Amino acid sequence: MEKPLVNRVANSGLITLNLEDYFPQADVCTFDLKDYLFMELMLKEKDFRTSLKEHDWEQYTGKNLCIYCSADAIIPVWAYMLVATYAAPFAQHIVQGNQEVFLTTHYKQALSKLDMTAYDGKRIVIKGCSSKPVPASAYAELARLLQPYAQSIMYGEPCSTVPIFKRPRKLNKG
Repeated sequence: MEKPLVNRVANSGLITLNLEDYFPQADVCTFDLKDYLFMELMLKEKDFRTSLKEHDWEQYTGKNLCIYCSADAIIPVWAYMLVATYAAPFAQHIVQGNQEVFLTTHYKQALSKLDMTAYDGKRIVIKGCSSKPVPASAYAELARLLQPYAQSIMYGEPCSTVPIFKRPRKLNKG
């Protein structure tokens, strides 16, 4: 008689956290200041202001916007501020930086809202193999937030994990 197959992973008590579950729902768009530079070297204020007035800001409605410059140029701080003021009525969230900076900021905010006490004494697996561009900083932040609560933290898949943290056992004195 054959023994029934037992899913040991399902019965292990492991809790899997998938950072993709916290990936931003709205599209991430970019605004590259390079396109507004004179000879890709400098910003002419009058021309820049005129270009911003003529720009279609509605295209950012409900989206996340990253303001950055891909050219090796010195950009005055006020230029980022000016773009942000034009985009603010339309964009959901605005950051100065590229998509990785945005995602780092997004994940730090999203993870800070989680109730880590729900993982007190639990064995946690932070799922790896993401199909979305989850930044490494999000994995580090989640591990940092879980450490005071979790019994253990692992990375990977429940069937094949890399140990990250394990709380030492308390010795019984008696």
